[in-house]
Amino acid sequence: METVDENLCPVETTLSVIGGKWKVIILWHLVNGTKRFNELQHSMPQITRKMLTQQLRELEKDGLIIRKVYPQVPPKVEYSLSDYGKTFIPVMESLANWGFAHLERIRRSQQVASI
Repeated sequence: METVDENLCPVETTLSVIGGKWKVIILWHLVNGTKRFNELQHSMPQITRKMLTQQLRELEKDGLIIRKVYPQVPPKVEYSLSDYGKTFIPVMESLANWGFAHLERIRRSQQVASI
């Protein structure tokens, strides 16, 4: 079991779990339900198979997603948010709202600049 450093910043702790370019995006794609590997990769065409595999493994290790393997040929693997992962949905919704507001701010400033 991990030991807890009482001096660690909670934001730093959060970023150590969900940091990087892809983890929050993967989680966001799982908010609306279970996805297969190829569905996730198709929804994020810029990510490599290797990177997607690595990020999914880390998210599973941290308990944010569940990986379900079906015993069939060819293998079928599905990913979904765990109950713990679902606790991160309000954070992602806040990030999305901030992103929408930021994009609107950029759009307005571009309109003003073009006048």
